[in-house]
Amino acid sequence: MTTPYPPPPPPPAQGRDRTTLWGVLGIVLGLICCGIFGIVFGYLSIRDARRYGQSPLLGYLAIAFGVINIIGGAILRSTGNYPFWNND
Repeated sequence: MTTPYPPPPPPPAQGRDRTTLWGVLGIVLGLICCGIFGIVFGYLSIRDARRYGQSPLLGYLAIAFGVINIIGGAILRSTGNYPFWNND
């Protein structure tokens, strides 16, 4: 009884793996200034991680920090404790 061999796995995607770059940029920008950029770069990191078979952890962290930044900024603005909007 002869059975055919299974097909070989597909070759890895060609191009540059920027998973770590997008993840680190997302974390830094999500923590420091721009939550929306943290979310965008986090998504890009997760997308590249899936494409190249890497861990998507940095992307998830970037998205989480971006969301925390947006929510925290909204809370500070609503309470009047946001330092850049203080019109004393």
